[in-house]
Amino acid sequence: MKTPYTREKLTQDFTDLGIEKGDTLFIHSSFKSLGPVEGGAGAVISALEDAVGRDGLILMPSFSLLPSRDERIQAWNIERTPSTVGWLTEYFRQMSDTFRSDHYSHAIAARGKRAKAFVADHRRREGYESPWDQYPWGKTYGTHSPMFRAYEAGAKLLMIGVDYESSTYAHLVEVIHWNRCLAEDQEAEYLRLERKELGAFWDAHGQLKRGMVGDAVCRLFRIKDYVDTLVEEVEWNPRPYVI
Repeated sequence: MKTPYTREKLTQDFTDLGIEKGDTLFIHSSFKSLGPVEGGAGAVISALEDAVGRDGLILMPSFSLLPSRDERIQAWNIERTPSTVGWLTEYFRQMSDTFRSDHYSHAIAARGKRAKAFVADHRRREGYESPWDQYPWGKTYGTHSPMFRAYEAGAKLLMIGVDYESSTYAHLVEVIHWNRCLAEDQEAEYLRLERKELGAFWDAHGQLKRGMVGDAVCRLFRIKDYVDTLVEEVEWNPRPYVI
């Protein structure tokens, strides 16, 4: 039986990948991909906290992606509704001193420096429109949404054992593109983009780091670089990416 990875080993792997003290990290993850971990999900989160240090901030999706909008709305409770996007995110959500944004489907959970304030304003309605906006909740990817704040704050995206199908920031690419089109034509169609094709372009042309954490193949890159590069590519050459 394989020897489990320790918190210390995972911390070193995260650091070797390029995570630095003071980083703001947005994380997509497959807990199983890491292999056996001594201490389970809690040890993984502790290793991430060790890597970013006391001045760092960790963000994870805490989405409730039930099949329909009505189901998501009816099920939503900021304290109790589980995350449907992986065990690590659900464990993270339930930890003391984790704070969650108030959004019926695209809530974000946060731990670390200024975590509570970072996710506090998801009900505000300034900024980009998106198909997931639903009153009384705020703009899903608006000015005060945690995902947009991470984009503007120079945060890094960490992908632990997942491919680009998990990259929700592809939606921000769609949203920015759509809002630019709406400025010219209020009837502009929202284009849904193929995440894996966008990811293949980014892998080929973007600035990113790859490495192993435990058994997981990981990627690390700056969110703003990723989103801005893909928006530019889609505006210039949309055909390969439109679903």
